[in-house]
Amino acid sequence: MTELLKISLPDGSVCEMEAGATPADVAAAIGPGLAKAAIAARVDGELRDINRPFEGDAELALVTSRDEADALELARHDFAHVLAEAVQSLFPGTQITFGPATDDGFYYDVKAPENREPFSIDDLPAIEEEMRRIIKADKPLHREVWTREQLIEKWKSEGETFKAEWANELPEDEELTVYWSGPPGDKDSWLDMCRGPHLASTGKLDPQAFKLTRVAGAYWRGDQNNPQLTRIYGTGWLNKKQLNAHLTRMEEAAKRDHRKLGREMDLFHLQEEAHGSVFWHPNGYRIWRELEAYMRRKMDAAGYREIKTPQLMDVRQWEQSGHWGKYAENMFAVPDMVPEVEELGDGPANPSVAPDADWMAIKPMNCPAHVLVFKQGITSYRDLPIRLGEMGCCHRNEPHGALHGIMRVRQFTQDDAHIFCTETQVVEEVRAFCKLADEVYRDFGFEYHVKLALRPEKRFGNESDWDKAEQELRDAVAEAGMANEQYGWEELPGEGAFYAPKLEWHLTDAIGRTWQVGTIQGDRVLPDRLDASYIGEDGEKHRPVMLHRAVFGSYERFIGILIEHFAGRLPVWLAPTQAVVATIVSDADDYASEATAQLRAAGIRVESDLRNEKINYKVREHSHAKVPHLLVVGNREAEEGTVAIRTLGEKEQRVMPLDEAVAMLKTEATPPDLRD
Repeated sequence: MTELLKISLPDGSVCEMEAGATPADVAAAIGPGLAKAAIAARVDGELRDINRPFEGDAELALVTSRDEADALELARHDFAHVLAEAVQSLFPGTQITFGPATDDGFYYDVKAPENREPFSIDDLPAIEEEMRRIIKADKPLHREVWTREQLIEKWKSEGETFKAEWANELPEDEELTVYWSGPPGDKDSWLDMCRGPHLASTGKLDPQAFKLTRVAGAYWRGDQNNPQLTRIYGTGWLNKKQLNAHLTRMEEAAKRDHRKLGREMDLFHLQEEAHGSVFWHPNGYRIWRELEAYMRRKMDAAGYREIKTPQLMDVRQWEQSGHWGKYAENMFAVPDMVPEVEELGDGPANPSVAPDADWMAIKPMNCPAHVLVFKQGITSYRDLPIRLGEMGCCHRNEPHGALHGIMRVRQFTQDDAHIFCTETQVVEEVRAFCKLADEVYRDFGFEYHVKLALRPEKRFGNESDWDKAEQELRDAVAEAGMANEQYGWEELPGEGAFYAPKLEWHLTDAIGRTWQVGTIQGDRVLPDRLDASYIGEDGEKHRPVMLHRAVFGSYERFIGILIEHFAGRLPVWLAPTQAVVATIVSDADDYASEATAQLRAAGIRVESDLRNEKINYKVREHSHAKVPHLLVVGNREAEEGTVAIRTLGEKEQRVMPLDEAVAMLKTEATPPDLRD
C-alpha cells in the first residue's frame, strides 16, 4: 500500500495526498474556487510553484492574489522573464543576463545583437506588444533541475557568454534549476536559468497590468571594466487598476521632483565641479536655517549639549572604531602633509608627502569623535546621561550612479547626537527620544511607522549584549505606546548596523511613498572598542551604553523630502519668502512700501513687487515660485488701508485690513514649537 503524504493546512486540518501530488492538487481537493484562485504555495514557509510536487510531509499555505506581497513578487518576476523572452523573440542574437523583481516592477539586463545599436526607448512599444502576445498565449512555465555542465553547454552552444560565465561559477552541490516557457524542449519554447518560483503559466499575468518605462546603461555584474549592457525597466502589477494608480502616482511624483522644484524656486543647484555636493542658494539656505534653528530649540529643550568636532581624523582612529574595515571604500582619505618642501625654480614651494606619512580620513560619521569628547576628564555615574549633539558635516564616497539630487549626496549634514548612559537609563532615554521624534514629525504633518532592525549576520560584539540591546529597544517602544499596529510596528531581521540594533522611523508622504529618516541605535560595541568609561557607584570603571540618534537624518535629504511632500508649497514658517506685496498700479507704490515695512517689522520674510507689469503676470510668477501669500494693493486698498490676499492653492482672494493681515501672517510664520 502506497504511503500517503500528510499535508498540514493553516486551519489545523491535515490533507492526505499520494506521492507526486502538488499544491495545485490540494487546492483542487478542497474546492474548484480555491483551485482557480491559487497561484502559488508556501511549503514549510518557502514560496514555491503551485505545480511543484511535495517531497514529503509538509505544512502548506496556498497563495492567492489576496496575498498581495507574494502575488506581486511572483507577477513581477514573471514579467521580467516575459520581457527577456520578448526581446530575444524580436531581436535574435540578443544575449540575456539577469532580471529581478523590484519594489514597483522589474528589469532585465540584455546585450543587443552585434548588428544593431543598443536598445532605446523607441524599442519599448514593440517589446510591450510582443510581451502581451506571449502572455495571451498562456504558455506553461515548467521547472527542471539541471547539472552545471548542462547549463554551461546550453549557454555556450547558443552564444550566451554571460550566462555561461555565471553558470561556470555555480556550486556543483547546489540544486540548479531552469524554467521553460512552453512545453520543455519544444522548438518554440524559451528557457532561462532561474531559482523561481513562477506562476503556472504566462496567462496568469494580466496583459494590461504592466508598462515598460525606460532604458539605462548597466555593466555586466556591476563592474565598469566589463561589457556594457542595456537595462530595460518596467512596472508590473496584478491588474490594470493597480497599474493606473501607480502611473498616476508617478506622474504626481514627477511634478513634485525636488530637483525640478529646486530650480523653479531657486533653492539650490548641482554641478560637476562638486559632484555629489550641493550649492545652496539664499532661498534654499533659508529653509536650512529655519530647520536648524527649530532642531536646536528641540535639542536644547531635551537637554542636549551642542559640540563641534574635526572633519579630519587619523585613520588609526577609524581602524580602532571598526569603521575603516567596513567603510574604507566609501571614505575620503589623504596622506598627512608634512612640512618638507621641494623648490621649483623661483616659483612657490610645493608641499611633498613623506613616504611614511600617516593617513587622515574625512569623517563619514560623527560617532568616534563624540566618544573622544566624552572621554575628556573623569565622568561619574552621577553625570549620566550625557547627551552630545552636533550639526555634523560628513562625507561619504557614494558611487556615482547612486547619487540622486539632494536626496543622496557625498557631503551632508546630520542633526546628530549621542547619548552616553548607564544600562538602567537606556529604556527611558530611548522612550524620551520616541516622544521627541513624534513631536517633530507631527509638526511637519507626517504619519510614520516604527521598525526594529535586528542583528545582521556580520557584526561586532557578543550575543548577550545584542540580546540586551534589542530587548531594550522593544521595551522602550512599548513604554512609548508605539509597539502596535497603529504605528506599523515591525521587526526586521538582519537589518541592524554592524555594531547595534536600531529603531527606524519611516515617514509616509502626501502621495503614499515612505522615507526612512530618524533612527536610534543601542550600542555597546563602540564604547568598548574606543575604551570609553565612567566611574560607577562602586568606584570602579564601567562601560557606558552609547545611543546614536538623529531625527531629520540629514538636512539635505530631509529638505528634499519636504519639497516633494509639500510639492514646493512649504508651510509659511519654512517658506523662503513668506509674502509678496504686489501693486496693481504705480499710484499704490507708497502704500505697498508701507505695508511691506509693517510686515517686515513683524518678522515676516516679505518682498515688494512694484514692477510696471500686469497683476496677472505677477500672480503667475509668484505662484510659480511657491510664495504662500500674495498681498495685492491698488488705489482702493491704499485708500481703505486694506490688502487683497491671494493664498497659494486657493481660488478666492480675501480682503482684510492691513493690521489683521499682518497678525494672520505673523501667526502662520511662527514655527510650530513656538506657538501657544
